Parts: sequence; structure tokens; C-alpha cells
Amino acid sequence: MKDKNAIKLSRQDRIFHIFNDIFLLLAIIIVAVPLLNVLSQSFSDPSDVLNGRVMLLPVNPTIESYTYVFHNDSIMSGYLNSIIYTVSGTVISVILTLIAAYPLSRKDLVGRGPIMWLFLFTMIFSGGMIPTYLLVRDLHMLDTIWALIIPNALSVYNMIIARTFFINTIPSELYEAAEIDGASDLTVFFHIALPLSKSIIAVQVLFYAVGLWNMYFDALIYLNDSAKYPLQMVLRNIMTSAQVQSQMVEATGSVSNTSEMLALTESLKYATIVCASVPVLLLYPFIQKHFSRGIMIGTVKG
Repeated sequence: MKDKNAIKLSRQDRIFHIFNDIFLLLAIIIVAVPLLNVLSQSFSDPSDVLNGRVMLLPVNPTIESYTYVFHNDSIMSGYLNSIIYTVSGTVISVILTLIAAYPLSRKDLVGRGPIMWLFLFTMIFSGGMIPTYLLVRDLHMLDTIWALIIPNALSVYNMIIARTFFINTIPSELYEAAEIDGASDLTVFFHIALPLSKSIIAVQVLFYAVGLWNMYFDALIYLNDSAKYPLQMVLRNIMTSAQVQSQMVEATGSVSNTSEMLALTESLKYATIVCASVPVLLLYPFIQKHFSRGIMIGTVKG
């Protein structure tokens, strides 16, 4: 029996839905195939990975690569370092972003316009890599966790999103009512603004956490001690080692002595990529609702 409340689609609407479904299907394929290939490579026999026999499904499935990952001291040390850098860096960055965005969202802030322009100026112009390195060196932060966290602790783009959220979501009348009741600026911030800002806080956490988790270039510049390398640096070294070994094999034409190690290194790349992606994949479902709501409110209105 047909639903009487069903909306009858026009011919143009049906054509649009067909093309839309085709486009979404292609997008899914484009995204899913590489992910499936990486997952299959990580669970396949290293020799099959090296010889290029793995496509969409694992060949001679094995967990040898994952066993090596969880028994490799450098990989596990990198994993722990990345967790420490990500958690501590995210906490610091979110706090700085919120305490910068909230005052700039208040219309009664003296010098609000010039201060905002100073923030925007840093988005267009920066000191560059060499002056930044010299500054980090002079502050004695080289080879420390602070070299990875402090220089990028505040993203102006994220601050603007949070500022727009405060302006468009929390009515100024609410602030005025609290101030009439005797609430101080800190009381208004902690007891009114923050409890109403869970969505934008979730957005900031995701943005900063993903950026810090995937960070490797700053570690490449500022860290000398391999024991302090984050996971992405360890992964980079593994991939670089595999490429060098592959080039040596091609140059010499001899595979007998290094084939086993080269095959394991090639398979290990994919296992490490999967392990590096797991924390972000586990984090996103818990804040997806807040992320979608916060990013829309923080950017569309106004």
C-alpha cells in the first residue's frame, strides 16, 4: 500500500538523485579502496606485499607485522610519545584558544578591533622557519616536548571559529543579566560561556588532536634524541629505510641477502599506518555529534 504522505518527485528531482547517488558511490570507492588496500597489506605475508600481489584482500593472511610492531621498542616508544604530545598539546591549545576567543567575542572589550587585526596579521605573515628555529633555540626548548607544543599552541583559524561561536550562540543579554547579578568576568566565562560551548570545545579538541597526532615536521626540526620521536617520525624513518633498501636492491640486482628484511619492512609500513590511525578513528565517533553541530554554528552564521 502506498504511503499517502509520500512526496512525489519530479523528473528533474529523480535525475538529480540518481546522479547524486552515483557521485556518492564513486566518492565511497575512492576513499574506501586505498584504506582497504592499506589494511590488506598490513595483514598479508611480507613477501607477497613486497612482490605487489596484494590488492583489495589479504594474501596469505598473517599478523607478523603487527607482532613486530608491538614488540618493537622504537614504535611503542613513539606511540607513547605521540599520546603524551597530543594530550598535553591539545589541552594547552584548547585553553589558549578559548581564553583568546571569548574576550574577542565581547563587544565591550576595549581595543577589540585592533587586537583582532593583530591576530589576523599572523595568519598572513610569519617569521619563517629559520627565525622560528632560532627563537626556539634561544628559549632552550630544543629537544624538548615544548618545541612541539608551544610554537603552534594557538591556531588563529580555530580561534576565529570559537569566537564566531560565542558571538552567534550565546546572547549578550545573558552576559548582562549575570553581570547585573554581580557575576565577575571570570564567573561568566567559567559558569555561563563554557557550559554552553561543549560543541565548539569538541571541535577544537578534534582539530588540535588530529594535527598534533599527525605532526612529524616539527619533530624532524627540533628533536635530536630518537627516544623522544613521536610515532609519525618513527613511521617516516621506517618508510625511508624501506625506500633506501629497495633502491639498493634494485641497484645491485641482489635480493638474496636482504629480501626477507626488505619484505618485513615494506609490510611493517602498512601495519604502522593502521596502528597510527586507530586513536583518531576511536576518538571521532564520540564527538561526531558535537563536531557537526559546532562547526556549522561556528562558521555559517554571521
